[in-house]
Amino acid sequence: MRQVCLRLTTVSPVTTILFVGDIVAKAGRQTLRGLLPGLRDEFGLDFVVVNGENAAGGIGITPKHADEMFGAGVDVITLGNHTYRHREVWPYLDERAAIVRPANFLRTQPGHGTCVVERDGASLGVVNLSGNLYMQAGSPAFVTVEDALREVQGADHVLVDMHAEATSEKVALGWYLDGRVTAVVGTHTHVPTADARVLPKGTAYITDVGMTGARGGVIGVRRDQSIAVMRTHMPLRYDASEEDPWLNAVVIRTSQPGRADAIEQLLRPAG
Repeated sequence: MRQVCLRLTTVSPVTTILFVGDIVAKAGRQTLRGLLPGLRDEFGLDFVVVNGENAAGGIGITPKHADEMFGAGVDVITLGNHTYRHREVWPYLDERAAIVRPANFLRTQPGHGTCVVERDGASLGVVNLSGNLYMQAGSPAFVTVEDALREVQGADHVLVDMHAEATSEKVALGWYLDGRVTAVVGTHTHVPTADARVLPKGTAYITDVGMTGARGGVIGVRRDQSIAVMRTHMPLRYDASEEDPWLNAVVIRTSQPGRADAIEQLLRPAG
């Protein structure tokens, strides 16, 4: 299933960016691995960015799973509120440039919030931010983003992953950065929204890309467990679902630095 939003611009060489919504557990990793080669051929992808903060068993990420995604052809991994769930990833976040955690975490916390990657003469800056409403972040996203953008200035394109619970924060950030970055994509809720569009000044935007994982669960976990907790109000350990895995992503096309021509929503079953 696809939803496409187009904005006409002068035709010139196109850079194509794939952003994949929250990878959830084994089902999400396998779906990414299985579909990415075909998507690369279908869309002529130049850059692949994924949110991987739920890659390890449905919560957090480990070096092993990050390396697995890099090995599958991912250029940059963004994270979110579960960044530090697995202690073994802490030093990895400092050592590996292409995995970024929210820039508005505390400076004392491991990792970095921006990176720049290059391929075939084009460069992509990636900025990761955390929402402040209902989430724990060290500083306001709308303040931190200014320093973050300076860190990636000079890149041909800039993509911002806003990992937030509140849709209002994501929508507001999209408008705030319109014309200043190539794309603002929302993550965290695991439910894709239907508002993919190019804003008036040329920034591609979507409130939430969704998740890449088992759609047969409840935002990635086994539905029987989630329902039991909601019915009984008693704690229960959650396990990741493996039923009906899908990829949720967007393809962003650009033909001039810092501006998007189109954003196309991709909702694909694993097989």
